[in-house]
Amino acid sequence: MAGCLEIGIVDLLTPRPSASPYTRLIAPNFTTVMPQVVGVWAERLGHRVHYEIYTGRERLDRLAPADVDLLFVSAFTSAAPLAAELARLYRARGAVTVLGGPHARAYPEAAASHFDYVVGLCDEPLLRDLLAAPAPQPGGGVLLAAAAQPQDLPGVRERWRFVRHQLRRSDLYGSVSMLGSMGCPYTCSFCIDARIPYRPLPYDTIREDLAFLERALPRPIVAWHDPNFGVRFDEYMDVLETATSRPGVVRFACESSLSILGRERLERLRRCGCVGVVVGIESWNDFDRKAGLRHAKAADKMPAVAEQVHEITRFLPYTQANFVLGTDADQGPEPFALTKAFIDRAPAAYPAFSLLTAFGRTAPLSEQLAREARVLEVPFALQDCASLHNVVLRSYPAGEFYARAADLLRYAYGPRTTWRRFQANPGSLGAPFRWAGLVRSVSSRLRVRHYARLTRTIARDPAAAAFFTSPGTPLPPSLQ
Repeated sequence: MAGCLEIGIVDLLTPRPSASPYTRLIAPNFTTVMPQVVGVWAERLGHRVHYEIYTGRERLDRLAPADVDLLFVSAFTSAAPLAAELARLYRARGAVTVLGGPHARAYPEAAASHFDYVVGLCDEPLLRDLLAAPAPQPGGGVLLAAAAQPQDLPGVRERWRFVRHQLRRSDLYGSVSMLGSMGCPYTCSFCIDARIPYRPLPYDTIREDLAFLERALPRPIVAWHDPNFGVRFDEYMDVLETATSRPGVVRFACESSLSILGRERLERLRRCGCVGVVVGIESWNDFDRKAGLRHAKAADKMPAVAEQVHEITRFLPYTQANFVLGTDADQGPEPFALTKAFIDRAPAAYPAFSLLTAFGRTAPLSEQLAREARVLEVPFALQDCASLHNVVLRSYPAGEFYARAADLLRYAYGPRTTWRRFQANPGSLGAPFRWAGLVRSVSSRLRVRHYARLTRTIARDPAAAAFFTSPGTPLPPSLQ
């Protein structure tokens, strides 16, 4: 191949076809930044780019033109089987295929059996070299990775053609994905950014993008994809306050740490247009630095965190609190009981639960668990942090664990708690997030039935019970 290439770029936002209301309404807002960045870089080099997002409703064989020379796919691990099928379809048509995104970083060798190239960290020079002479790799895919993340990224103005396409696919509300920084100052062992030093991106680009969005959209919403937004809080707020005609014209949602969300900063966030924040509580017995509570006992940590999160919900229309179930630090009924008490004390906050999952080589904890031979052979499609945990748990038999998880989620997403949460989030400013939280709560009830079924299966099937203590054992049919 040489000269101008026809390039398809597909961002897989969901792992499988879906007609669920939550997926239909919310999936387009999970659009990631790097596929659009790759599109801009490729166009700079003179190639023609066809960009598409997959939200569960589209036909797989029509996500890119049939005659593309090169197909880029971005996928999380749970979407790996879908990505492999997409690669098979387009390789049969003569396209060279490239995988990027979280799965490429987590399981590069496995991905190389389906793709011609597998890219970890990517920068513009790496892409330039790849597009100079891409070729089919029938003997197995080539692994590529930049030495570090890019120093700068194309802004929204340059990505606008792709952003506008994504916004047209949003049924409820459309958010524009942006990055203000790379890496994270914290070193949470489960995080893909644990080893990447924190570095802000150029403020001038951010300022130009926000001013552009004010002109381009009537009521723009930005979804900041920073692993930890607002680390350099005053500097970022200065940019947000001065980039547009008045503070708050561009609304936004972000992920941040409790340790930086004091009252004065919450007031400033609200003035700047913040309508949603995600905070990581993770475990009552671990990760205290993110909460600003070093060495606190779980029973003391919960009331303090709940009070702070409740305070946040008074300022911001949507607040999500993330938890990881099954960490080594947790034991017995206490973590689950404390989480129920948290839900009562911070009724407006939406609780989100992830099962302990090791994703290949993405994080220090994943590598540690692999060295300890504690990683279970859970298929990629089920590695979504919700279907099955893939780690031998230190403190819970699997049957007990899923029984406790079902009970907790039944409480968190039951009709009474869901309605109370909906009523506790009044106001038109965060209306889209309020309704999205309601739809999400209803959809999450499916997990309650799933965990209850797992509990029964583990109790009845010795092979199912044995699987969760036997790394290297294939998943038994009763758990599939």
